[in-house]
Amino acid sequence: MNTPFQPPTPTPLHPEGSIDTEVRGSVLLIGINRPNKRNGFTPKMYRELGLAYTRLDDDPALRVGVLHAFGEHFTAGLDLPTIAPLMQRGEKAVPLGLVDPVDLGMPGYRRRTKPMLVAVQGITYTLGIELMLAADIVVAADNCRFSQLEVKRGIMATGGATLRMAERAGLGNALLHLLTGDEFGAPEALRLNFVQKVVPAGQELPTALALAEVIAEQAPLAVVATRQNVLKAIEHGPLVAMHDFIDTQQRLSRSEDAREGVQSFIDKRPARFTGR
Repeated sequence: MNTPFQPPTPTPLHPEGSIDTEVRGSVLLIGINRPNKRNGFTPKMYRELGLAYTRLDDDPALRVGVLHAFGEHFTAGLDLPTIAPLMQRGEKAVPLGLVDPVDLGMPGYRRRTKPMLVAVQGITYTLGIELMLAADIVVAADNCRFSQLEVKRGIMATGGATLRMAERAGLGNALLHLLTGDEFGAPEALRLNFVQKVVPAGQELPTALALAEVIAEQAPLAVVATRQNVLKAIEHGPLVAMHDFIDTQQRLSRSEDAREGVQSFIDKRPARFTGR
């Protein structure tokens, strides 16, 4: 019998918003909590998001992250009045040494190694799209409204949209949305491979959490290695990624989890992986 989904409980609202975390088994729920401002990101929130992503990577008991938002909307993007001074000084809201939520591999920042799923609903603008594209699997509500509208504000998307939109959807499709800043819905996002599933509004977080729990049941070392090899293939090409096959498989095959995988097959039972 399936346990009914229990939605996460937000902390009391802070004037500058917050990023709330909650552990569900091996899954870390990361909640954007500023619904009275359509979850617009302040420097405080962006810093806390980096801390939450870093916690996911550093805690061996955590295997998968799920980013979601409280309220009707995922995020309207950056709160420009509070973020603009940082932009003008060329500063980042996320401190050096942390995991970068948009995973750009910039000097001084760590790259996430564990899987991240995202559940989006309602307004999902600018940074919201870039956080989606930087994640691994996205579940979208059918009421989503997407827009990469930086050109309407006199700035450029610098959280990865200019890189990943073209990678996912092709040059023309990327420029169609990047240069017009138009608003589009979940069916278009699915067509362009920006999201992987579209579900009725209200089901996006339960669906993402269920997927995360399935991933968390798999062998953690193998999950991380698989994810990293896929990213290497995308960023450096399949021939570069292919060179890791033998060494990675040799390392994984010597792990306790690999032995458990074989034994569970022999015993005809679910595997109990430990990440060792």
